[in-house]
Amino acid sequence: MDKDKDLRITFKITLLWLCSAHAAGGRASRCCLFSSCCEVTEGPTSGGQFDQQCRAGRNCVTEAAEMSETAETRGPVTRRRRTTITSTKQTKRQDAGEKAPPCSAKEKTADKVQKHASNNGNVEKEMGKSAQQQQQLTNSPKKQRSAVEDINDRLRCHNLQESLLSSASGYSNYRGILNWCVVMLVLSNARLFLENIIKYGILVDPIQVVSLFLKDPYSWPAACLIIVSNVFILAALYTERRLAVGTISETTGMILHLFNLTSLLIFPSASILTVTSITPVGGVLSLGTYTVLFLKLYSYMDSNKWCREIRHAKAKRMTRSYSCPIVAHSNGSAINTNVSYPGNLTHRDMYYFIFAPTLCYQLNFPRSPRIRKRFLIRRLFEMLFLMQLLVGLIQQWMVPSVQNSMKPFQEMDFSRMVERLLKLAVPNHLIWLIFFYWFFHSSLNFVAELLQFGDREFYRDWWNSETVTYFWANWNIPVHKWCLRHFYKPMLRKGVNKFLAQTAVFLASAFFHEYLVSVPLKMFRLWAFMGMMAQVPLAWFVSRFLNGNYGNAAVWISLIIGQPIAVLMYVHDYYVIHYGSTT
Repeated sequence: MDKDKDLRITFKITLLWLCSAHAAGGRASRCCLFSSCCEVTEGPTSGGQFDQQCRAGRNCVTEAAEMSETAETRGPVTRRRRTTITSTKQTKRQDAGEKAPPCSAKEKTADKVQKHASNNGNVEKEMGKSAQQQQQLTNSPKKQRSAVEDINDRLRCHNLQESLLSSASGYSNYRGILNWCVVMLVLSNARLFLENIIKYGILVDPIQVVSLFLKDPYSWPAACLIIVSNVFILAALYTERRLAVGTISETTGMILHLFNLTSLLIFPSASILTVTSITPVGGVLSLGTYTVLFLKLYSYMDSNKWCREIRHAKAKRMTRSYSCPIVAHSNGSAINTNVSYPGNLTHRDMYYFIFAPTLCYQLNFPRSPRIRKRFLIRRLFEMLFLMQLLVGLIQQWMVPSVQNSMKPFQEMDFSRMVERLLKLAVPNHLIWLIFFYWFFHSSLNFVAELLQFGDREFYRDWWNSETVTYFWANWNIPVHKWCLRHFYKPMLRKGVNKFLAQTAVFLASAFFHEYLVSVPLKMFRLWAFMGMMAQVPLAWFVSRFLNGNYGNAAVWISLIIGQPIAVLMYVHDYYVIHYGSTT
């Protein structure tokens, strides 16, 4: 008996240890099932009854372990409650009020297992609750951390940082300020426009525009002068043909070319100065055409000369890509054969270059694959609309401002002169910007699209210029390429100093500016020449003392203020010379 008692005590201790282990893993509710299913009665029992109890306990432990593994894999799920069905004999005995006979140990164990099976639903609910508690315990550190961070955020509201408008902040998104500037510009100009309409009325007159080009409807001297320019074009072409076949020497060809180029500048200016029926506007158009022809034919002469040098050196491939390039795919997807010297000396090639929107000649121009009709129509619409807008702004806004500025200049009233200058600066600058878009974007792109000319880089981002030299190198790319290719680099190759070469470029530009203004107005005051030469010290000053945004502001100020000064000078002198007094 002592031995059986020791075994019972050992078995019970083992069961309690199992219950405590499962309780530590979150299975406390099932341990209750283990302990109750494997309950052992103390007292005198037979060996067979003890064996039956042990076997029932082991079965319960095995079943509980399987349930534990299923719960771990599936998690807390809700199951239907099981209903226990009592035996018929038990029911009859309970109804009769009889006491049930004493059950054997095996029956007691079975009844207890059945009882706990009937309470399985409650046990599983407790299992679900315990699983939720375990999940809450698992998530509790995260909640604690989030709570701590929330408290820290409440306590801390300042960081080490710079103000947005400080340069050290690195902030660069000023889109809203740019929009504000545009809105303010529109509103201020709208006020000026209304003031102008109220003060002067409608001054736009299309008939007056025609009179600017023609004094006599039956006399077209400017158009005739432009037609005569074909003589100089053909002279350059035939001179190159003679040089290509060797009938004239290089020296003779150079003399003929120089004579032809000099005549291009002298003949139109002499015609304008002597023919009284040519208007100033017609004279500007004629001289502009001849100036462009001068630059084109000079480039034509230089490029063909380089090709002859290559041919004389018996080079199979052209090494000067900027003069005689041979690029396999220079024409895009268009199927065109490359031209080689002297096969380029044709009327077709010559006149294509004359009408192409470039001043630099080469044997094979890059070509676009097709003509985009929609693009062409848009550019044509822009040309017509912006031309009307330019004429309207000049007649309605700029002419009255110029006329009202004459009296302060005559009386030399400095304060009134500055006021009139600033008042003229706004319409003058606006007209210049519109003209830039009309000519360099709309007009040149229209011509390039018609001729399928592929190089459309007519301007770069001159509005971001931080130096004066950058502006002059990027606002007019065709002229910049010509100066760089035919004037600046040849001087550097001859050993001329870089600063002297730049000064010479500005000197040539100043000459042509004065040439295009003084000759049509038939007076020589050198205002444009001095204005261009003043760019040399201004460029040095800006590059030396002003950087970044300050340099860009200096460039804009020179554009906004410098042009109106020259305009007022020429208008004042023109009225004084031709009308005797200012009005």
